[in-house]
Amino acid sequence: AGWCPPGLIGLGLGGSPERAMLLAKKSLMAPVDMPELRRRGPRDRIEALRLELYEAINALGIGAQGLGGLITVLDVKILEYPTHAASLPVAMMPNCAASRHCHFRLDGTGAATFAPPEISWSEISSEKDGGKRVFLDGISRDEIASWRAGETLLLNGTILTGRDAAHQRLVGLAADGQPLPVDFHGRFIYYVGPVPPVEGEVVGPAGPTTATRMDKYSRAMLEDFGLFGMIGKAERGAETIALIEKNRAVYLAATGGAACLVARAITAARLVAFADLGMEAIYEFTIRDMPVTVAVDSLGHSIHQSGPAKWRRDVR
Repeated sequence: AGWCPPGLIGLGLGGSPERAMLLAKKSLMAPVDMPELRRRGPRDRIEALRLELYEAINALGIGAQGLGGLITVLDVKILEYPTHAASLPVAMMPNCAASRHCHFRLDGTGAATFAPPEISWSEISSEKDGGKRVFLDGISRDEIASWRAGETLLLNGTILTGRDAAHQRLVGLAADGQPLPVDFHGRFIYYVGPVPPVEGEVVGPAGPTTATRMDKYSRAMLEDFGLFGMIGKAERGAETIALIEKNRAVYLAATGGAACLVARAITAARLVAFADLGMEAIYEFTIRDMPVTVAVDSLGHSIHQSGPAKWRRDVR
């Protein structure tokens, strides 16, 4: 789920490996026409393969953000190129839910101008509340233990940030017997590298990065540093899930592809360590009603496993 489905899948078949990657990228530039293709049926073997893959991928039940659902891909695009039978490269390129694309032709008559698209939404009412409001500062393991996989929370208080480079440096410091620049005991860490703020912003877009890459640091963060919780996107591996259960910790999923919306929940930000890492430095965020989903609870239940399992279907 690290690519933030639902979205598009582009496939490049043939040529050299480099050509295949370019084909996969180019294929995603075509208009979305899967609804039309499903209505009229395939006209050639490539269209038949597109339909077959569309049905098979959606049958996996992965759904939006990997939490389970009917739709994982909106379309599957394929471009092919002649190649030697002994070397058939296949390149795949996912295009996430935050897909943005426009194309135009420069005709030399002046500067290119683009009319903004209509972005107004219909009024949508819901009787459900926005989730349970929780306060992270001074939170206990007993309260964390009351959360269940799939539950929506609104986070308040302070959290720390850190992603690949910061985790690697922290583990390196600990291995060398050096003190850490910040106390992680009882804290939550958000896997994010925020964009610098502009025009009075507290912070720029601050969407989650894929949590799976931080799995190799989970043992140190949870058992050695005393971390209570982690916030990111996509699923966690089996070893990390076991560590979460063992340490009565939790993993929360923020919405991928919604970085600007997540940033609205951040009311203050200050640099606390590793300034030389730039956007990968460790910050402390003060947050108000930041929406997350309990992805792995303290009992080791993972919504990224139970969700798709509920929606998975056999298309054989």
